[in-house]
Amino acid sequence: MRRIEWHDTIDTTMRRAAELAREGCPAGTVVAAREQTAGQGRLGRVWDSRPGGLYFTIVLRPRLEPAQVPLATLALGLAVADTLQTFLGLSVDLRWPNDVLIGDRKLAGILAQFQEGALLAGVGLNVNQSEFPPELAPVATSLRIETGSEQNPEFLLPALARSIESHLNILETSGATAILRLFDAASSYATGRRVTVELPTGEITGTTAGLTADGFLRVRRDDGTEVTVTAGGVRPAG
Repeated sequence: MRRIEWHDTIDTTMRRAAELAREGCPAGTVVAAREQTAGQGRLGRVWDSRPGGLYFTIVLRPRLEPAQVPLATLALGLAVADTLQTFLGLSVDLRWPNDVLIGDRKLAGILAQFQEGALLAGVGLNVNQSEFPPELAPVATSLRIETGSEQNPEFLLPALARSIESHLNILETSGATAILRLFDAASSYATGRRVTVELPTGEITGTTAGLTADGFLRVRRDDGTEVTVTAGGVRPAG
């Protein structure tokens, strides 16, 4: 039976999962919370983790290398999208590298890290929020808003964990090509989308041109030059 450690409130499930990984917990162990006080996003950003969401990290021990974290991140997004489509019938989009969307509004975020000899797969999912603070309201949504009814996080969590393990197994056994093909089919952002990308050196605008073999985003600028985006925030251009 899967070990699931539930918290009403925690600083971050990623920190606690790293502790358990260091102690040698079994693969598949999950740390979950209904609220985080120091939720983590990519690039050191804060993930808004107020009550109403489902925030969890699963400890995994796949036969993957740290350099494959970008591909693992894509697999995690696919896993979340597949679960929500299967169980709730939602039409979900994926925005490289780690955003799960409905329309142009963010429903969930992904954070994958290698720590303590394990892959820590973190997910922050907006579940039962009925509203968001003004700065997030235009860009965020929740399962409750999209379905019109409250959802049970304790029902969703085991399904999400199984889907994550299944999609990482695809990466392990079938390789990067399989995950890249699935992501390209599931994401309106992978190819042919006009985007603006926020890079450390400034913003660029262009059209997405698929993913590299390592899972990075290719963007073709209007002058015809191509940029490989390894880290940065992507949003629709305009």
